[in-house]
Amino acid sequence: MAAPVLRRCRDWLRIRKLCLRKAAELHGRQAPVAASALCREAREAATRKSRDASWAAVVGLEIHAQICSNSKLFSRSQVQFAAPPNSLVSFFDASLPGTLPTGYQITQQRLPIAVNGTLSYSLCVGKNQNEVITKTVRIKQIQLEQDSGKSLHDDLRSQTLIDLNRAGVGLMEVVMEPDMCSGEEAAAAVRELQLILQTLGSSQANMAEGQLRVDANVSVHRPGQPYGVRTEVKNINSARFLAKAIDYEIRRQIEELENGGTVLNETRTFDFKHGCTIAMRDKEGKQDYRFMPEPNLPPLILHDAKSLPAHGNSQQVVDIDRLRETLPDLPSAKRAKLVERYGIQPQHSFTLLNEDGLMEFFETVLKATEMNPRKVVGWILTDMLGYLKKHNLTIKESPISPSLLAELLNLLGSGRISSPAAKQVLEEMWKGEGKTPTLIVKEKELELIRDRNELEHICQAVMGDHQNEVAEIKKGNQKVMNKLIGQVQKKTRGRADPALVKEILEKLLS
Repeated sequence: MAAPVLRRCRDWLRIRKLCLRKAAELHGRQAPVAASALCREAREAATRKSRDASWAAVVGLEIHAQICSNSKLFSRSQVQFAAPPNSLVSFFDASLPGTLPTGYQITQQRLPIAVNGTLSYSLCVGKNQNEVITKTVRIKQIQLEQDSGKSLHDDLRSQTLIDLNRAGVGLMEVVMEPDMCSGEEAAAAVRELQLILQTLGSSQANMAEGQLRVDANVSVHRPGQPYGVRTEVKNINSARFLAKAIDYEIRRQIEELENGGTVLNETRTFDFKHGCTIAMRDKEGKQDYRFMPEPNLPPLILHDAKSLPAHGNSQQVVDIDRLRETLPDLPSAKRAKLVERYGIQPQHSFTLLNEDGLMEFFETVLKATEMNPRKVVGWILTDMLGYLKKHNLTIKESPISPSLLAELLNLLGSGRISSPAAKQVLEEMWKGEGKTPTLIVKEKELELIRDRNELEHICQAVMGDHQNEVAEIKKGNQKVMNKLIGQVQKKTRGRADPALVKEILEKLLS
């Protein structure tokens, strides 16, 4: 027992030292008080992590994707996002008396389109998210069904209004088995499915417009014991919120059970503003859905080369093999080709593909520049995406076109400007004034100084202003050289070639 106790003591001493150092940086004289708070937070986090590790979480998903269609499933009403309430509703959609069917939702309960499938998805893990692992979730079934109307609650007038624009819109429901154990895994699976649906043209799968909505079933149990009571978190319309909702629900259930409480079989909603789930209604009673066959709908026959139908209406028969031949590359194949073709990191291929339009932007830039693809990826994923997120824009809304970025990278690659100068130019381009990188370089005088004599004069001036650093270097402390190079760069506003500056300084110092 002595060794583990000593090890824990050493761990806490190390944490305390780190907390004291951090607190001193942030709080000055109040460091001891702040360090105590930091230690308490670290201790609580470590205890929580240790406690959570003794529980296993189970996550299953039900995903509703709006199918790409100009009209609803069984009526000629249009499908259009953000149309005025009740402007796209037929008598059939509203289930008015005299229409058939009257007042029920049509779904494929007994004969879904597909059963017993799988979805492979990948996660970036490791300290720098540079390791990719692939996991698989089973798909119980895929079925078609109608969407329902939308309730709009007016708290001011204490009334509820109904918008039937969505009623009857075609949905594809994908039911996933409880094979996942965290919000991160669930979000990765949903993103992969979203990309597949968009690639195939089955659904636009725009979560912000409600074209892809997710219900998450979550439960926790002790490893080796039966699954616990599950809760369902309904209608989540963001992969990021899905991850947060699931992880919150896992923690909530663990805390409830650790404190002697019980988990209720209930439906909950996710409050994204407060980052928590809230109870909506219990599900203790058996759901009575009253399924019945719809006699007006003919069967849809799916077949492959091994199961050709003997007869049937051509509009009712779907040849799977023929469809398979026309399929485009799926996201996993696209990522593999990106890595193989351009030599980029696997984790970067995920970002390029996950952000709508980013891969096309990247490949357009590549065609117009001779810069190494990995460097181009760096500029796009670090600098471009940084600006996009800061201004809350998509790549398609960027004021910098692929041709302008390629022009900037060509200036950098040809040695006309330095990397710091290129970042200055990029910042100017983001102002959206329509100036080209070449014009900005000319106006701001950012071209590299190529005159060696001019650089020698600047280096001598910097050495004269930093005699202590010069003395340190002469004593053998070569690390200080970087400081002198930085001062030269500062004086030239990033217009000096660092390698040439180092060569000149070494010569002058010798």
